[in-house]
Amino acid sequence: MCARSTPVCAAHGSCRPGLPHAPSNGDCRGPALLARVVASKYCLHQPLYRQSQVYLFAGVPLERSVLAQWVRAGDELVSPLVLAIRRHVLSGGHVHADDTPLPVLDPGRGRTRTGYLWTYVRDERGWGSQQPPAVWFEYAPGRGGEHPREHLRDYRGVVHCDGYAGMNELFGLFPHRRKTRAGPARMKRSLCWSHARRKLFEMFVALNSPIAAEAVDWIDALYDIEREIRGLDPEARLIERKTRAVPLLTDLYNWLTSQVARLPKSSALARAIRYTIKPAHWPALTYYSTDGRAEMGNNAAERSLRDVALGRRSYLFAGSDAGGERAASMYSLIGTCKLVGIDPEAYLRFVFEKIADHPITRIYELLPWNVKLPLPQEAAVGKAA
Repeated sequence: MCARSTPVCAAHGSCRPGLPHAPSNGDCRGPALLARVVASKYCLHQPLYRQSQVYLFAGVPLERSVLAQWVRAGDELVSPLVLAIRRHVLSGGHVHADDTPLPVLDPGRGRTRTGYLWTYVRDERGWGSQQPPAVWFEYAPGRGGEHPREHLRDYRGVVHCDGYAGMNELFGLFPHRRKTRAGPARMKRSLCWSHARRKLFEMFVALNSPIAAEAVDWIDALYDIEREIRGLDPEARLIERKTRAVPLLTDLYNWLTSQVARLPKSSALARAIRYTIKPAHWPALTYYSTDGRAEMGNNAAERSLRDVALGRRSYLFAGSDAGGERAASMYSLIGTCKLVGIDPEAYLRFVFEKIADHPITRIYELLPWNVKLPLPQEAAVGKAA
């Protein structure tokens, strides 16, 4: 329905049921300006109060409250697209999952509290798939295990993640019951080797430990194999892993087990090694060697959080849980645009121009990987020359 109460809606004559109306091209608050405000906040990390100052310096007084209303209206416009991205991400057989804190203003207590943005990435380019990569963000007011369980309630496949205990129940792991089985058939866990390497590398930096250095070199050799086979089909990747990686993994496990037996149990190095070889972790760390579609690390999810980390330094906190949900929506679209290689601002401008008159049953046509954006005029002139 048409968002008549919002300042971005300048025309009401052709609103379609189910979708809010986009601003008309003749209004100064049209699609281009709305896209600029949204992209500046979530892609270029400019808080709204800074944008208000920039427009004021240019002779265009735009209050921060007005810009905030525009962002809310933009979120309403793109909500069907975010739902479509979610369906696409969770329809694949492999998803990369992670989370990051997002401070949220808590007015009643005069301070901020900690919310979380959860990221779920589908990126199958490592094994040559033609399915487009995409990222879906979801906001939650906390980090409890109930949140990923809710987000992935309908998912079936492999989840690439770190060792966060809150996700254990997804895979049928209940440490307090001393169970370490692989989990229900609908969901498998693939742990990230980057996390294991990071713990050992920190021990090398802190202690100059030759044991940690050798373990890091061993893991780097495994990553070298992955770089060489990237882009091969799953069957070829699996053959290479079984031939080259599995013997290295077996030797690494035996060596780490022998080393940790010689160390004091309470030492930091022993704890770093036990993270890797503990019965609940090692099968998940080596899962990738049994599945040509799996990845050795969870870097796809970690990369998707970079924009959040940069933005958090600028705007410091979200104004409310609703603000966290809007951030999740916009980061979903902007992150997916970056994954498929198109300009986020140009894409948002295109969507804000088209979505009000676009049938909701064909919303997939407006997804980032289905939109063929024209070249900017300068680029088109250069190409013609």
